Amino acid sequence: MAYIKQRGEYWRAEIRRKGHKPTYRTFDTQKQAQQWARRIESEMDSGLYIDRTEAERTTLREALERYKREIVPTKRHPMQEVGRVDRWLRNDLCHRTLAKLKGADFARYRDARREQGRAENTIRLELQLINHIFETARKEWGMEGLPNPLDNIRKPSGSRARDRRLVEGEYEQIYSRLSSSGNRYVVHAFDLAIETSLRKSTLFGLKWEWINLESQMIKFPFDVKSPGNKGVPQILPISKKAVSVLLALHPKDVNGTLSENVKGLVLDTTPNAAMCIWKLAMKSLDIPDLRWHDLRHEAASRLFEKGMHPMEVASITGHKSMQMLKRYTHLKPESLLVKLG
Repeated sequence: MAYIKQRGEYWRAEIRRKGHKPTYRTFDTQKQAQQWARRIESEMDSGLYIDRTEAERTTLREALERYKREIVPTKRHPMQEVGRVDRWLRNDLCHRTLAKLKGADFARYRDARREQGRAENTIRLELQLINHIFETARKEWGMEGLPNPLDNIRKPSGSRARDRRLVEGEYEQIYSRLSSSGNRYVVHAFDLAIETSLRKSTLFGLKWEWINLESQMIKFPFDVKSPGNKGVPQILPISKKAVSVLLALHPKDVNGTLSENVKGLVLDTTPNAAMCIWKLAMKSLDIPDLRWHDLRHEAASRLFEKGMHPMEVASITGHKSMQMLKRYTHLKPESLLVKLG
């Protein structure tokens, strides 16, 4: 039998059974305490009882901080995950215990983020973090009986594939505006992004010692490569136009000839500075729907329009999945007319 006793304004129920750790809870009424005790004793009798004490004691804040301390460092991109954890730590749900959180709580969070105009993929990744916390708590933190509230809600579908490419006349407009920005590296970065398909972080981290202009190759060191669909090919062939851009950037001696054994960054500017200039240029040109990352779409599509095989394109863009490569490829119907005859 459970031991139920009133303590001040509350009722405390305690159950002691052989083979089980003593368990107890406090309730507002005697009836609630009796109902809980009957349910727990029934589960113990049938062998279905799972201790929920830890889940009822641990707040979402405590779980997030533990996740940040133990799990995040093992992630491929820990800084992005840290940002999501910190965002959750500012949410009011952090004060609730894991056992008290319901699917409806996260459904309201999902809808609120949509009203704020957040992208579907952003919301999906934020909810995925909470889903991982509940699964980790259930499998590794001793909370086997903890249900996962994320199983009970509709998840965002993810980001829609963008198909934005440069239209006729845009390249010339953008090139002219970036050329007059006062930062000579930004316009060259614009050309290199289209010619190499490199992502922003890799492009602005490009070093002269990796480049062989004579052989038209860039050889990345091993630590620049990353697994998955965000990989960088160890050896990247570059076009003649990319070589001409690099020649314009290459340091020269007093006689105007290329300096030897040049080291350091190719683009001697920060990504943030370049993106500020880019956004101002897009605003002044009234091209608000073109993002810097769309230049990677442009690059991949141009490679296909040159008649390259998907495997050849993947060896340049670094994609490991043909499905992901397809998302980055948007062929212009006009480019297919030559092949159709």
